Amino acid sequence: MTRQHDIPSYLVPKEDNPWSVYLEQIDRVTPHLGALARWVETLKRPKRILVVDVPIERDDGSIAHFEGYRVQHNMSRGPGKGGVRFHQDVTLSEVMALSAWMTVKNAAVNVPYGGAKGGIRVDPRTLSQGELQRMTRRYTSEIGIIIGPNKDIPAPDVNTNEQTMAWMMDTYSMNQGSTATGVVTGKPISLGGSLGRRDATGRGVYVAGCEAALKCGMQIEGARVAVQGFGNVGGIAARLFSEAGALVVAVQDHGGTIVHEGGLDVAALLAHVAQTGSVVGFAGAEDRISPERFWSVDCDILIPAALEQQITKDNAGQIRARVILEGANGPTTPEADDILREKGVLVVPDVIANAGGVTVSYFEWVQDFSSFFWSEEDINARLTRIMRDAFAAIWQVAQDKDVSLRTAAFVVACTRVLQAREVRGLYP
Repeated sequence: MTRQHDIPSYLVPKEDNPWSVYLEQIDRVTPHLGALARWVETLKRPKRILVVDVPIERDDGSIAHFEGYRVQHNMSRGPGKGGVRFHQDVTLSEVMALSAWMTVKNAAVNVPYGGAKGGIRVDPRTLSQGELQRMTRRYTSEIGIIIGPNKDIPAPDVNTNEQTMAWMMDTYSMNQGSTATGVVTGKPISLGGSLGRRDATGRGVYVAGCEAALKCGMQIEGARVAVQGFGNVGGIAARLFSEAGALVVAVQDHGGTIVHEGGLDVAALLAHVAQTGSVVGFAGAEDRISPERFWSVDCDILIPAALEQQITKDNAGQIRARVILEGANGPTTPEADDILREKGVLVVPDVIANAGGVTVSYFEWVQDFSSFFWSEEDINARLTRIMRDAFAAIWQVAQDKDVSLRTAAFVVACTRVLQAREVRGLYP
């Protein structure tokens, strides 16, 4: 039975919001925390929430206002770390949950960060490049009181990119009076960005998928892969699986869903998406199907790499994949998790599957501080090693405790966070 939580007064009390999903995940891990469970309420309350007004002058001279957020969930293990997204459906509940998942993710791969997240409630497609720049700079100025290289380090997320990070870094630096490259990660190489960062999240999904396939006795060569979301995560993961001999048989994005039983030409599809903005209209597809039918595509590996709460109790029963790799944050609800486990589907949770991005963000941060930069080969090797070690540790906990990989990942991560909280104690 789902526990009824005390929802903060600033949230609408409904059970299907992202924060409620996160709280249920914490409930599931609590019995495995032993004496550390006395600190578990720490994980149910963000350390700091900043809600800001972001006014800009539009190109036509009118004034527009946008709602912005920066949430710092837990910083017991280090400065906050997490992306900034621009999306019309961004809510405080979503950003709170995303910041909490960042806390878990950072601890799961054992990088010395806490969890944070930011966002602006806006459809960026409705803004010109100049308007996007003015909005980004104003937002950065508004949250500048709580971010910084040793405080909280933003990064790209949904609908943000290297250019967004360049504007954020420049704005923060101008306000500080000196260049601070370490205030954000995911920057252009010319501003202290890291080689390998652009592909890092998708590469991490691929590495986690290879480890999961090994445990399941599945060969990557010839495996059938379906991908939801074909951006920087899903597109890169699809490319790497295709290069390893897998068949990408279905892809869904905001425009529609395409399939090809013999495998899509991923390189050509990526070029098509770069030119048109969607997979729709790709000449190499056999068919276009409804969004609902995507979940019942016959595949071995399913990669949800779009937004949260995509796999629910309503469609989990249709899924035919053997392995699900969560490229997005929070794509599977707890009810769907239970259905999938009963079906024998192995779910590799977001907090490990998509941790490649924050891992290489950590590398970028370290390189910025030292002003010494590594080769892409070295970065990819370090990323692969960290992802494999993290997966192995979580897999072992799952076997020892007979729990899902998600619960095991939360056990590993929450133990690390609460151990730090306990040793630090409460101030004052």
